[in-house]
Amino acid sequence: MIAEGLAAISLVKASVDFIKSNIDTAKDIGEIAGAIDGVFKGRDEVQHARSKNAAKPGLGDQFGIQSVAQEVIDAKLAEEKLREIASLIDMRFGPGTWAGILAERQKRIQEAKEAAAVAKRKAIQEYNEMMQIAQVIVIAVVAFAAFSAVVYVAWKVYS
Repeated sequence: MIAEGLAAISLVKASVDFIKSNIDTAKDIGEIAGAIDGVFKGRDEVQHARSKNAAKPGLGDQFGIQSVAQEVIDAKLAEEKLREIASLIDMRFGPGTWAGILAERQKRIQEAKEAAAVAKRKAIQEYNEMMQIAQVIVIAVVAFAAFSAVVYVAWKVYS
């Protein structure tokens, strides 16, 4: 778990370094968008590793001082770097740019969640329809077999 946190914080730091070195020469936000995504991804990975470790059943590692300290420090570093990037972007591209980026990101995340929920509902509906068709087929086969058995028995009795 510590290795995941270290990899995530390294991604954050590398993305921040890239943004810092290119912010003055960037003509538009698109030139540093990949690095901004890296910062978000790294921060999300730090948070994910932290929550994943908290849900782990092994008490020794979960509550170990090194583990807890590393998780808290990594989370704080990621948030600090995110605030630093927010300042740099707002200073370079104007006040409110970072807030706009956050709003658009949140909107896209929400749209992706809604699309996933719609896809899941559709898959469940298709599964239920297939099960209904299978049920009708099984009933038809059983009814045909029963009818055939009755006809056979009647034929044997009257022959």
